[in-house]
Amino acid sequence: MIGLVLGLAACVPSALATGQAQARTGLPLNESKIARARFGADADWYAGNIPFFDSADPTLNRIYYYRWQVFRAHQRDLGARGYISTEFLDDVGWQREPYASLNDATAFHIYEGRWLRDRRYADDYIDYMYSGGGNDRHFSESIADAVYAHYLVDGDAAFAVRHLNSMEHIYGLWDDHYDAGKKLYWIEPLLDATEYTIASIDASGGRDGFTGGEAFRPSINSYMFANARAISRLAALKGDTATAALYAQRADDLRNAVQASLWSDALQHFIDRYKIDNAFIHYWTPIRGRELVGYLPWYTELARDEHIYAQAWRHLLSSNELGGRFGLRTNEPSYPNYMKQYRYDKATGLRECQWNGPAWPFQTTQALVAMANLLNDYNQDIVSASDYVSLLRQYARLHLQDARPDLQEDYDPDTGKPIVGLPRSHHYNHSGFDDLIISGLVGLRPRADDVLEVNPLVPADPRDPDFLPYFALQDAPYHGHLVSVVFDADGRRYGRGAGLSIYIDGRRAANSSRLGKLTAHLAQAPPKPVERRIDLAVNLVKTDFPRATASVNNDPTMLHQAIDGRVWFFPEMPNGWSTVGSSHPQDWYAVDFGHPVHLSSADLSFFANQTGLAAPNDLRVQVWRDGRWTDVVLLSRPRRPVAGGVNRIAWRPLVTDKLRVVFTPAPRKALRLVELKVF
Repeated sequence: MIGLVLGLAACVPSALATGQAQARTGLPLNESKIARARFGADADWYAGNIPFFDSADPTLNRIYYYRWQVFRAHQRDLGARGYISTEFLDDVGWQREPYASLNDATAFHIYEGRWLRDRRYADDYIDYMYSGGGNDRHFSESIADAVYAHYLVDGDAAFAVRHLNSMEHIYGLWDDHYDAGKKLYWIEPLLDATEYTIASIDASGGRDGFTGGEAFRPSINSYMFANARAISRLAALKGDTATAALYAQRADDLRNAVQASLWSDALQHFIDRYKIDNAFIHYWTPIRGRELVGYLPWYTELARDEHIYAQAWRHLLSSNELGGRFGLRTNEPSYPNYMKQYRYDKATGLRECQWNGPAWPFQTTQALVAMANLLNDYNQDIVSASDYVSLLRQYARLHLQDARPDLQEDYDPDTGKPIVGLPRSHHYNHSGFDDLIISGLVGLRPRADDVLEVNPLVPADPRDPDFLPYFALQDAPYHGHLVSVVFDADGRRYGRGAGLSIYIDGRRAANSSRLGKLTAHLAQAPPKPVERRIDLAVNLVKTDFPRATASVNNDPTMLHQAIDGRVWFFPEMPNGWSTVGSSHPQDWYAVDFGHPVHLSSADLSFFANQTGLAAPNDLRVQVWRDGRWTDVVLLSRPRRPVAGGVNRIAWRPLVTDKLRVVFTPAPRKALRLVELKVF
């Protein structure tokens, strides 16, 4: 019943079918069992959708699955416009209304979402960014690059090129931040999503730094390089050789300008140069310290493979420089304003976010992607696979607070404790992690050709403290197939022989007795069509239809939260309509669509805890007919509603303008309806 929630029945009809497929192919992980253990009642969203992962490091395993929960929680259903990903679970004042989107985190979301078998989450989001106005240039971004990275995984060329004209248009709009004389882009650090950097703090004379400090930065120039390169490659894919050549040249010009002007011989690092000139700083002078943002040229592979540039990586590994004990510092302790606080939240008095030293998952992700690129595509002897695993483990531990996963905005790199700690910060979604496991640690390196390449970033020496004696990634969608990677040092963990193996659709395609790069031939299969069910009850603007009413607790915010397209079950962030305080034997929640609509099913999600909230004992559906509420005969329904997952009910198609659900609560318990979706 719940397994149909995502409309994936055509691919994997049930968790049972997944288990049968595993028995047939002999792959090592029981996906349905893992999904139930990790996700409980919500298991069916994940089974047959995410790649499953196992390793000798329980923290990596735990955070890998937690980050898929974070991804799931940040999906917002816009109804006919499909799904987008949000950065914050709840609303913030600077989001794009009424959608709650922010374009600065989009590239991370696409890089993560490209590994889902249900492609609508990434596809819908890309459509929104390029045809729905989502890429409003509120912040700097590398979304075109992420679209090309998405194509490298799913191989859907027709989808990849559909927004090429919009990509070119948006790229051209950034000319308002381009200095033709310097051949570089500039930006205010705040609009780079990195307020209180060295540039903005020093531009204020050390008194502030939330705004100001416009500079030529490695970040925006790396993003624009990556976007130009992506547009060039997508144009070539479309057969537009002129556009491909034009944007390839733009990318080369940016690479030359960044290396000529933003590399500091004195600091051995890529750094900012000032765009502005005032009493404190002067045009074109460099900032006075190293920042983590200096690794962005490797994140996009702008940096050339030359020994002089590779020296920058020594600073990342130094505990006195960018390598904090508990997290990577955004700048070094030698900076006079290191970890100095300037801004406080007015409502709570708590410290706000800044980039003058704290560890940010945002740039930690970028630094680790950059390191993976360095290890895969560059010749150097400074960084090793052991360094990658060590820093990935450090990043994983940063997700845990009091032994419980709850990713926050930023952290003290010397204690590992969150700095911001605001209500908005729980389960923050402006970073990546699962892609670091899939394309980094496991080493599934997406390519445009018919070569499947795997290059695990795990030390090969069993004596290395970061050696992993076993790991497995199972059923990652790739070029229309399902790819699995299994390493078992002695063959005892998975019972399928020792060494490294690649499986394509459950069949072993290549193997090696040791860790290292491994390849296999893999022809692109036609992409399967994306299936979509349209939620007719979703409401983005509270004053519009559909509108909700209820038997109790008719608070407008609470009513709206149950039809706002968001589903999450994290206890730190209450969401939905509740019957707390009701003395009724039954309560109801109703939706007025504003006009007649065709309906045949609904999804209901409930939240439960140990302090008074539980799923209802029973429910029934009614529609408005002939001036009164009439019960609907249900064709399918749960035997008993569950909390923490999706309850699917269905009936024969009908037309109505109003629907309500009547609930019988559990004894001495209230219920919280997280979301009602109607189809």
